[in-house]
Amino acid sequence: MHLAYPAVLAVLLFCVGLYGVLARRNAILVLMSVELMLNAVNLNLVAFDVWLRDTLHSGQALTLFTIAIAAAEIGIGLAIVLAVYRNRGTSAVDDLRDTAERPDDDGDDGVGVGDGVGDGDGVGPDGAAAEEPDEPAPGASQKAEATA
Repeated sequence: MHLAYPAVLAVLLFCVGLYGVLARRNAILVLMSVELMLNAVNLNLVAFDVWLRDTLHSGQALTLFTIAIAAAEIGIGLAIVLAVYRNRGTSAVDDLRDTAERPDDDGDDGVGVGDGVGDGDGVGPDGAAAEEPDEPAPGASQKAEATA
């Protein structure tokens, strides 16, 4: 058998996996696409090992290591995806971008931490204690009953 057949198959598998990583939004499908890419590499390793007639079979040994690392990667990746799904309710990759830390503003707007503008610490912008409302907002008791 020619080396071109498994090489072409490996290229096709790798391209499908690369498309899945770049185009998919579901984290599970992204992990499956990474596995396709790793399997394409494994196919190349074994095909070139057979073609070169290596007496040590180093390509096949490296394939076994790659399979072990891929199994560990999918186990850890799936655990992370399940933990994120439990916390967020979605496994869409685009919805997870809000978990990254954003750089602080340059301070031009004058609004910062602890200045009393919407931070809920009970201190106004001039340092005086903010007044507490006398009556609860309408519908607050209905919300408390609905959540209880």
